[in-house]
Amino acid sequence: MASSLRSLLKRVVRKGTLQITGADGRSEVFGDGSGDMIALRFTDAEAEPQLYADPQLKLAELYMDGRMVVEAGDIYQLLALIKSNTLSEDLTFGMIWRGLARYAASELRKLLPINRNRQNVAHHYDLSAKLFDLFLDADWQYSCAYFRPEGISLDEAQVAKKRHIAAKLLLEEGQRVLEVGSGWGGMAMYLAESSKVTVDGITLSTEQLRVSRGRVDKRGLNDRVRFELQDYRTMKAAPYDRIVSVGMFEHVGRGNYAAFFRKAAELLKDDGVMVLHSIGQPYPSRFNNPFIERYIFPGGYIPSLAEVLPSVEKAGLLVRDIEILPHHYARTLRLWRERFLARRAEAAALYDERFVRMWEFYLAGSEMAFTHENFFIFQMQLSKSNMAVPDNRDYIAERERALAAFDASRPPLEKVIF
Repeated sequence: MASSLRSLLKRVVRKGTLQITGADGRSEVFGDGSGDMIALRFTDAEAEPQLYADPQLKLAELYMDGRMVVEAGDIYQLLALIKSNTLSEDLTFGMIWRGLARYAASELRKLLPINRNRQNVAHHYDLSAKLFDLFLDADWQYSCAYFRPEGISLDEAQVAKKRHIAAKLLLEEGQRVLEVGSGWGGMAMYLAESSKVTVDGITLSTEQLRVSRGRVDKRGLNDRVRFELQDYRTMKAAPYDRIVSVGMFEHVGRGNYAAFFRKAAELLKDDGVMVLHSIGQPYPSRFNNPFIERYIFPGGYIPSLAEVLPSVEKAGLLVRDIEILPHHYARTLRLWRERFLARRAEAAALYDERFVRMWEFYLAGSEMAFTHENFFIFQMQLSKSNMAVPDNRDYIAERERALAAFDASRPPLEKVIF
């Protein structure tokens, strides 16, 4: 079976340079010799046949378990090389039937009455806050930064992201804002401080709730910012002037889009504005990446716009603006991975080396999705009324300039772990 993998690689790797060394010490080079060499070594005889049988899952697992060692290059370069070369005709029978099985399982999960939102969120976001402190910016923004202007730092780009979203929300002093998926509290606190609004943030992560409440207390914002452990589907409240959701929609699941937007419409005033910030992909996927589903974000799904818009319309919401940001998350993920690996010893001390390799693979694979699979960020502005938003986009830049003046006047944020 090891020879089957190598036969496949001879067909797949048409450009670039990939060297494979088996557990028996036998090496072989694939590709046209261009670019930097990427060298892999397998540490046991079963690794190659397992990778051939199920590359979608086993590439990650073999790397995580130390059974596949990258001796030249890095895991991102390997993933980019594979994606740059792979064509649909390279699929083997084993890959096809496993894909069909995963598609069937994905369809079955949509029919099951049991929802594991809380459990799925805890799997990722209830990891130690110290882990995220290793690579996030000072405000703990765990979503795509906005590198505008070009060349700014990660911390500056995360402030620019909050500023860009705040401008689209058209906030006015005294308004009530709901944040669905409030993370570590940075967006809610930014909106409250910069625009003098009150914010209710809801999350399903107990760790994020703990950190957020600690940060609000330290910044003296308890009278304007409140966080609760709350599922959006069961929330009861008077309608809000504004709703914002950043980096949460990817966890809703495609079977729940209609319910999400119906609830958003219920919680939004008739003259209100909502901004939804989410990862998108260029076309619907039949099933989740098996590595991401099993180890990183169980139950998550990256939507295409075609899957989202029908549910928006059925909920009675109007699309007032959609902005596509194709490259910003690739830069964000690259910086996160570099910062994470610079402190890998600390990450290993929190968990172990296998965990570090798992997260490195996750960050590299996510970056590759944006650089090689046409993933993007979309920011969708919604309302119930055509009069709720101006009929041109000049107001966004105008409001960003005013918010930039506020940002320049405040002292740098101090990163504190609670």
